[in-house]
Amino acid sequence: MEKIIDLHIHTTCSDGELTPREVIDMAVKNKVSVISITDHDTIGAYEEELFDYAKDNNIKIIPGVEISTKNDKCGIHVLGYNIDLNNEEFKNKLEKLRNSRHEYLYQVADKIQELGYIIDIIELDKIEAVTKAHIALNVISNNKNKDILMKQFGHIPNKGEFIETIMNEGCPAYVKKNTITPREAVELIENASGIAVLAHPVAYKYEDDLTDEDIINLVRDMRVGMIEANYVYVDKNNKKINDCDYCRDFAYRNSLKTTIGSDFHKDDGIRPIIGLIGENIKLSDKEIDEMIDNLER
Repeated sequence: MEKIIDLHIHTTCSDGELTPREVIDMAVKNKVSVISITDHDTIGAYEEELFDYAKDNNIKIIPGVEISTKNDKCGIHVLGYNIDLNNEEFKNKLEKLRNSRHEYLYQVADKIQELGYIIDIIELDKIEAVTKAHIALNVISNNKNKDILMKQFGHIPNKGEFIETIMNEGCPAYVKKNTITPREAVELIENASGIAVLAHPVAYKYEDDLTDEDIINLVRDMRVGMIEANYVYVDKNNKKINDCDYCRDFAYRNSLKTTIGSDFHKDDGIRPIIGLIGENIKLSDKEIDEMIDNLER
C-alpha cells in the first residue's frame, strides 16, 4: 500500500473546523500515516493527549506551525516542523503574534462596519488565533448582511472572495498587520530547533503575481532549503490548480527539497482533504521517506 502523508493541516485551534482529535480520525479514515498540524501562529493543538491518541491510531505526528509574515511584496507564510514545543522564547513570540491578530481584528472591524456590514467583534475576540478567514466568515454568514452583500457582489460571496475584494491590500477595509518578516520567522523556528519551509509558493504566483525569480529571491532571503511544492491551489472562484509537477521541477532545478500539504481547513467538497486524496499527486514511497527524513535531521 502506498504511503500517504500530509504536512499542512489546520484545526479549531486556528481557522480549521475539526478538532485535533477529529483530524486524527480523518487521517485514519484516509489511510494517512504521517501528519503535521500547522495552525496559524499557535501550537495549541499539541497537548500530550493528542500524541497518545495518534499513537493509539498508528499515526505519526510531526509537530508543526504556520507563521504569518510579510515582505515588501506580499504576505508570506512560513511552515516550521519538528519544533521544540517547550521552547519558551518560541511560545512567547507566538503569543505576541496572536495578540497582534486581535489588534488587527479591532482595526479591520471598524473599517468593515464603516462600509455598512455587521460584524460580531465579541464572538471573534474569543478566537485565540483569529484570522482573516474567521472575520470574513463572520460577516458573510450573518443574514443581516445579505442585502449589502448582494448589492456589493451580486451574490453571497465565499470568504476568499470577500477577503480579496474587501480586506486585502488596496481594498476598502485593508489594515496593515503588525507582523514579522519571513527571515525573522525562519530564525524563530530554527532557534526552537525546527526546520523552516516556504509554504505554498504556487499561491503567491496566482494571488500576488510573484514570478519564479521572485520565489528564488524570497527563498534566498529566508535562507531556507525547502518549499511546499506538492500543494493544490484553489482560487477565489473555487477553481483547482495543480501545478505540483512544475513546482517539483522548479525545486529540482534550484536544488530545493520539497514537502506536501493539503492546507486542510474543512471538508467542503472543493478543497483538498487530509492526505490530498484524489488530487493526482504521484510520489513514490522513497520520495515520501526522504521528505520525512529532511524534516527530522
